Amino acid sequence: MRKEIKLVAFDLDGTLTQHKTPLGEENRAVLNELSKHYHLLMVGAGGAMRIFNQLGGYPIDVIGNYGLQQGVYNPETKELDIVADIIVPCDRESVSERITALREKYGFTEYAGENVEFHASGCVTFPLLGTKAKQEDKLAFDPDRSRRRAFYQEVVHTFPEFVTFVGGSSSFDFAPKPYNKYHALDEYCKAHGIAHSEVAYAGDDYGPGGNDESVYLGDFNFYKVDDYRTLRTVLADLL
Repeated sequence: MRKEIKLVAFDLDGTLTQHKTPLGEENRAVLNELSKHYHLLMVGAGGAMRIFNQLGGYPIDVIGNYGLQQGVYNPETKELDIVADIIVPCDRESVSERITALREKYGFTEYAGENVEFHASGCVTFPLLGTKAKQEDKLAFDPDRSRRRAFYQEVVHTFPEFVTFVGGSSSFDFAPKPYNKYHALDEYCKAHGIAHSEVAYAGDDYGPGGNDESVYLGDFNFYKVDDYRTLRTVLADLL
């Protein structure tokens, strides 16, 4: 066990669970063991309540929307109390125009549902196949992310007011600057008097454009979880 670690933080999909699936018993057991020695924290891309529900109400604090939202577990009610919920204004017309231009340039002009998904927080999703694409089509679209990474840098430059991620299976996700997981974790550490060297973070999406990349490239202790089923093995020295 690494004695200097005080906080163990996690990504969710691909790290603790299969994408969009409930927390399984094996990794729940891992969390239970870790909770005896460390404070635990979720640092997610989605809303805090969605993450909490996917975890089956597991007793853990949750940072959502890259730091725009924060929930603290209430042991009395066994619910998540939302203590911060920042909303950043978004120029929806301008964003829609730029997404349409990228669709036309790269041939993604046929899509199901809406052209773009706006979130209440100010985050944005650019769904290449549309907001109502079939799940099987999304999963088959870009499994190794090479299609999106081919023009990722152009998307980054097209949306300078956002931090851009290669999101999900067929989208780009945008969070208003400076919100990303590194920023969120850094702010949490400042608020709780925790040094970066006292944090261990487990994530799977640490490649170019991944939403864990900012933490991976930063100064936190990073554990690569390439398969959520190997979590116990990856975190062996913390258990």
